[in-house]
Formats: sequence, structure tokens, C-alpha cells
Amino acid sequence: MTKPPDGPGYLVGVDGGSQSSKVVVFETDGTVVCEGRRALQPMSRPRNGIVEHPGDDLWESICAASREAMAAFPGDPADILGVGLCTIRCERAFLKADGTLAAPGMSWMDERAYQPWTYPVPGTAWVTTSSGYMTHRFTGRFRDTAANNIEIQWPIDSDTWQWSDDPAVLDHWKIPREMLVELQMPGDVAGYLTREAAAATGLPAGIPVVQTANDKAVEALGSGSLDERTALVSLGTYIAAMVHGAENRKAPTEFWTNFACVPHRYLYESHGIRRGMWTLSWFLDLLGPELARAATAAGVSREEYLEREARAVAPGSDGLMTVLDWLAPEDHPFRKGVMLGFDARHTRAHVYRSILEAIAVTMKNRVDAMCAELGIALESILVSGGGSSSALFMQIFADVFGIPAARTVGASGASLGAAVCAAVATGVHPDFATAVAAMSGARESFAPRTGATAVYTALNGAVYRDIRTATDPVLERSFPIFH
Repeated sequence: MTKPPDGPGYLVGVDGGSQSSKVVVFETDGTVVCEGRRALQPMSRPRNGIVEHPGDDLWESICAASREAMAAFPGDPADILGVGLCTIRCERAFLKADGTLAAPGMSWMDERAYQPWTYPVPGTAWVTTSSGYMTHRFTGRFRDTAANNIEIQWPIDSDTWQWSDDPAVLDHWKIPREMLVELQMPGDVAGYLTREAAAATGLPAGIPVVQTANDKAVEALGSGSLDERTALVSLGTYIAAMVHGAENRKAPTEFWTNFACVPHRYLYESHGIRRGMWTLSWFLDLLGPELARAATAAGVSREEYLEREARAVAPGSDGLMTVLDWLAPEDHPFRKGVMLGFDARHTRAHVYRSILEAIAVTMKNRVDAMCAELGIALESILVSGGGSSSALFMQIFADVFGIPAARTVGASGASLGAAVCAAVATGVHPDFATAVAAMSGARESFAPRTGATAVYTALNGAVYRDIRTATDPVLERSFPIFH
């Protein structure tokens, strides 16, 4: 651990996401100084079930985002204390002996990423996660955070946070032990930024590069969520809810136990929604240039423009209901997205609000199932991700859950969580709790409205909770026709 200088100091948070890479420079109190962002290239899908990152896109997008951030940085680069490194979870990378890619990086959507290694990848010396690959790119060291190596993909012992020594586990995954990198804890220094990485990123050579965790856990940390009675609802391409805990819960049915971004703490993660916020983008794209022109003329985004219209729609969207299966789960491949209940009253604003309500109600049911199994009762929820900027969406969450729903004002999310880890590693703050308290932004809370909560409770109990028992048989019968 290094002691920060007495003068100004800065921390960098790297957030390599599933749609873009973002690099943010923070002051030590969590204030954003500057940032850069670079969208990822479209995925390569050479055949069904195979989803790969083209070229070296993960590394190159982080480099581009970092150079953009540093071009806007007004301070002295010598005052940058460290960089926290967070990347996409559930990905797999095959590296040559020199640390370069032996094959395209596997996306979390690639079915092979969850299977034993039984297929040839010539030239492979190391098998690791996206964070293990980025750690080598930044530092030249073959190391990774234990908290991004999840049991459903790797031969890890979730009690010890180290590689399993169980022969059966090692045999199942078929990855030779000598090909697995050294594991570290969140907040550990992985190494120091190499001259080559400094030239590529614009960051100063020699600064500490700090381990974090899987991206959902880092997002939870950056959102200020450490409370065991507050669930974080993370709005992204994949939507999930998480609650922190101290126990490694084995074989749950209504959630899964993940590593937290605090050593030897765990994150209980509910079942989620695939292509969650993507569904909103899909609908906005369907509305085409007319909506874009109207929004531009009004000086707002497409989302903000449509939200203005959706505010006038009553809770329940006048009976229009949405079933969110725009990407079918593997155990029900016939499922599709469904909207039902249309009549002549319904407008694009109803459809928009119905999607928001479906997200909130679906997550309410999944969070309730998780909490029932955990034996806890929530006092509030915290909502993160781009969707939390919508006041309408936040109010819907509060009304559906029937408890206060809050969002963080100011910086939050995985980039701040990565900077929190860097703050702990470099001695800016003595521990994770202190760092979170010092660096997380204030919260804005939305209280549930009694009348709206009553509508959603009735609609959920009468329809939403069992809606797939009606839609599944129809979709299953139609599935063979189109596949």
C-alpha cells in the first residue's frame, strides 16, 4: 500500500462494459474530473452460439477511452495515484505465452464460455477472464481478481477465493492448472502500468494497477450499496438485483451467490432480464427518424421526449402488458417478447410505459423470490444504470416495489467502484466502507404512492406473476414453424 501525496490526488476507474468502454478520472472524494468513452464494435457471430469480440477490441476500446479522458484531464498526470480495472464478467480469453490473444475473446453470450475446455485453441499458454487479459495488458503480469472467476465457469473454490484443489472440479473444467493465472483479492495491486501500456492509454507509467471484481459487484460498490437490507437493481443490457451478505450460500434456487467487490464478502444476485434495457432501445429505434427529429427540435433525447408523453399515461398503461423475452432463456428457447391488451386508446407512450412497468414488475417478482429464500425483508431499493436518470422509471420502481426507490446523484457505477478499489489500495482511504462513504454521491429518493402501488399489486397478482402460463403454450406451438 502506498501513501498518497499531501497535494491533489486523482484516481482512475476503468469500466470495460458490454456495449462500451469508459475511463473516468476522479478526485479522491469521488468527484468526476473528466472521462472518455469508446463504443465496442459489433460482435462477430460466425455460427449459432458463437459470439466473439472482433480483433483486440476490448483492449483497443479501453485505450481509446483512456486517451480521450487524459486529453481532457486538467491536472498534473504525476498526481494520478492509481487505476482500478473492471471489465465484463463471464468472458473467456486464451492467451499466448507473451500475453497476446491466441483466439478472439469470447463474449459472455458465447455458449462455450460456460463449458469445459474441450476444443482446440492452438498456441494457448494461459486461459483467463477478460480482466485477467487486461491485467496483463496493463502490467505485464499474469494475474487476475478472484472475484471475476465465477464457479459456473471456472475451477474456483468460492470459500477460499483460490483455485480449487478438488481433482473432480479440475477434471470437469479440463483447464490445466499451470494455465490458470495467479489470483488476487479486490483492492490488491496487480502490478504497475508498463511503458507500453502508458503509451497506449495516455496514463502515466508506473502507477499502481488495482484489482476489482466482476462488473456487477464493482457496480454495486460504486453505487454505494453495501447494506444487507437494500437491493441494488442494476439496469443494463442484463438487468439483475443484488444484495450483499457475509455467507457463501450454496445451491440456492431463486438467486445465485457471486463474489462481492470486498474480500470474502458475497453478493446474492437474483434471476434477471436478458436484453432488458436493450428492449427500450429497440422500441425507440422502431419509431424511426420522426421521433429523433421531434426530440432534437425539443432539445432533449429520444427517451426524455417519450417520457414526457408516458407521464400522462396512468399506472397499468390502460391494460397494455409486456412480457420481456426478447432473448429467450436457454431452458425455454421458444419464448419471445409479447405485448398484449391493445385497444384503440393505446399510443406509443403506452407501449413505452408498458415496457418500463414490465421491467419493474418482473424484477419485483424475482427480488421477492430471492428475499424469501434469504429470509430477509427489504427496506429500500437502489437503482443504478442509465435508466435511473428517468424520474418516471424511478417512480414506477417505487410504486411497484411499495418501498422507497433511490438513485445516486453524481458519479456511481462500475467506474467509481473501480476507483474505490484504487483508493483502498493506495491508502487514500483505509478500507472499503470508509472509501464508499467518502466517494459515493448523495441519493435522491422516490416514495411509493399508495394508489399506484395498489394498481400494480393487483395487476401483478392477477396477471403478471403467472402470465407465462398463458403465453408459453402458444409460443411453444409456433416455435417449430419458424425454427
